[in-house]
Amino acid sequence: MRRALVLMLAVGTLGLAACDDDDVMEPQMQILDLSFVGLEPLANGFHYEGWAIVGGSALATGKFNIDGSGGLVTVGGAPIAGGSFDTGTDLEGATAIVITIEPSGDVDAIPASTHIVSGPVSGGSAMLTVGDGAALGDDFTSAMGQYILATPTDGTDADENSGIWFLSLESGAPAAGLSLPTLPAGWVYEGWAVTGGQPVTTGRFTAVDAVDMGAPFSGTAGGPPFPGEDFLMNAPAGLTFPTDLAGGTAVISIEPEPDDSPAPFTLKPLAGGIPADAMDHVTYSIPNNAAGFPTGTAIIR
Repeated sequence: MRRALVLMLAVGTLGLAACDDDDVMEPQMQILDLSFVGLEPLANGFHYEGWAIVGGSALATGKFNIDGSGGLVTVGGAPIAGGSFDTGTDLEGATAIVITIEPSGDVDAIPASTHIVSGPVSGGSAMLTVGDGAALGDDFTSAMGQYILATPTDGTDADENSGIWFLSLESGAPAAGLSLPTLPAGWVYEGWAVTGGQPVTTGRFTAVDAVDMGAPFSGTAGGPPFPGEDFLMNAPAGLTFPTDLAGGTAVISIEPEPDDSPAPFTLKPLAGGIPADAMDHVTYSIPNNAAGFPTGTAIIR
């Protein structure tokens, strides 16, 4: 009898242990830790949003912005400790992390087309880059650019250093001066000349061999069929046109569309100084600047 009771107790103990093992659930991996280098604050209510790709669907992981020190903050500006988001969703099956730029007032659960960095998940983490196929799809390290100084839209030879056109005269005839990848939806190129310490747009464009989308400062004569601008009228506050762009800076940026700010965006694949002794109708090159593009890390836990 005694032996039977011991055996019954042993069997009961094993049964309890088996039930305990079955009842213990592995904790869901629903925390996403984000950190970035080179990502800049968005203005006018625009903000970033993280997305985990699970089973082919995009699941929102949280909205955020970047403060002046590079730290993550809420849309309202409160610090996000450790860049950590409790998503409330099991992320264990996530195959990729994507960061988008969302417009002010965004409340839907659909990612904007403006994907700035992304990366595949491996071992619970992801390296986020501009060049990933789910973001802009190119690292822009092969981008090249040339330009001349000239003011073709005033119809005279005066003030020729007051205009910049992204074309090349090396062959003896005007040719496209920019070699840039085709941008995905949500992005557009924009040219800039920095003069007097102030960036001034030369216009947005998607094609390097066609006129750009604006000419707010040019004269009334026609310009060449390439992106560029003459700075002849309607000068922004603090500047006087015509001017001399020698000693300034030439920039090609990649802008989100829609854009959060009239200032140049953080993605500047081409940027470099205009020689202080620059002469008109001479072809100059713009250095590649893509090494400074933002990167990020995502950790799922």
